[in-house]
Amino acid sequence: MEAILGIIRPLFWGLLMLSVLVFVHEGGHFLASRAVGVRVTEFFLGLPCRFNLHHVSKRIGTKFGVTPLLLGGYAMVCGMEPEGDAGVATRVLSAVHRYGTVGVEELAEELGVTEDEAMEACVQLADWGSIAPVYAEGEKPGVYYATTYAAMPRDAAGDTMYDGRRFRRDAATSEGEVWEPPMSAEAFYAQERSRTYAGKGFWARAFILVAGVAVNLLSGFLLLMSIYMIVGVNVSVDVNQVGAVQADSPAAAAGIEAGDTITAVNGTEVDSFTAISSVLAGCDPAEPISVTVERGGSEQNLSVNLDGASMFGISAPVETVHLNPVQAATVTWGYVSMTADSIVQLLNPQHTMEVLDNSTSVVGIMALSAEAASAGAATYLTFAALISFSLGFMNLLPIPPLDGGKLVIEIIQAIIRRPVPAKVQAALSYVGVGLFILLFIYMLRADLIRFVL
Repeated sequence: MEAILGIIRPLFWGLLMLSVLVFVHEGGHFLASRAVGVRVTEFFLGLPCRFNLHHVSKRIGTKFGVTPLLLGGYAMVCGMEPEGDAGVATRVLSAVHRYGTVGVEELAEELGVTEDEAMEACVQLADWGSIAPVYAEGEKPGVYYATTYAAMPRDAAGDTMYDGRRFRRDAATSEGEVWEPPMSAEAFYAQERSRTYAGKGFWARAFILVAGVAVNLLSGFLLLMSIYMIVGVNVSVDVNQVGAVQADSPAAAAGIEAGDTITAVNGTEVDSFTAISSVLAGCDPAEPISVTVERGGSEQNLSVNLDGASMFGISAPVETVHLNPVQAATVTWGYVSMTADSIVQLLNPQHTMEVLDNSTSVVGIMALSAEAASAGAATYLTFAALISFSLGFMNLLPIPPLDGGKLVIEIIQAIIRRPVPAKVQAALSYVGVGLFILLFIYMLRADLIRFVL
């Protein structure tokens, strides 16, 4: 039973932490998308799964929920996938709303395009929240593409439930009902595109991409600050008193106990832990060390034999200090800077392997999460904040499909003033995924040796 718990405990605490942090990251993308008028069809805790619990927001149409695959989270931001043939998609969009509900085969026949072209346009428009997939019996969402599509509920201006407050629900059509756009097919398509990531300008896209990173950093920062102010931090007190004695150490063997006051080391008087450490550093490890301690109002002279040990075996007493907001922010910023510097060093070939050797994979995070949880809520939340910093900065790496890689592509497109071909973007993503698989295997091997073997 203990062996089973030894497996379940790290899985539970590790998955809980990673799922919440990824969900928070996706929450940044969600909030930024809504702020700039981009549709978001789904926002879930957990990976996509057709079995889920959800609620559809009446205000913005987004499906909020949780899936059983608690390995992260996702936000379906409309228009983040590469665009297909705009000409075909324009005609398909109008045709679907003219029919109300229509099959892909019928669309292809009427528009004089192949079924693959019609299907590609339907999938893109469904991703935009412009039309709704209608699944027939045997067609499983997330496994097969629907072969039938329906017009979205629209008001007189063409707004849908995904467009938020501008949508006039009381004067809108129903899903699958015929709707005649009060504009040309091209204008209708352009209006739909303007409500997606693809239809926004560089700065709006960049804002959406970096928002996930920003939320990870901000939430981790506020969490760590709160812990330092509310729970406090343990700091060493520089007095000549023994705070703790390490078991099986030379000090423990000599009879030194926690709470003892050390007044002299080898005849040299000491009045602080710094002074004790300074005198000990100058002692000959091959010779017995005379230590005068005060205990219960009386002095005792003890002899400590290091016998080749590298540590004396005592530590200073600690006390809990509650930091004020400025102090807490300063200490927290130090951790943020340290994490950022570590990620930057990962890109430096001279330090890459050193950083990887000091990093950990999902397995290591799970093991460390369980240890942190057993030490208490404050320790667990502190560890979560540090992982949140790492997750945020890792996503800024200029490697597709990370946010940083997508941002680089956006910058390139802004410079050359034309889209980077979808095939090139796909190839870069494959290379990025391959690189991360190699890094994962390398760190997983180290974690298995460190925590399992």
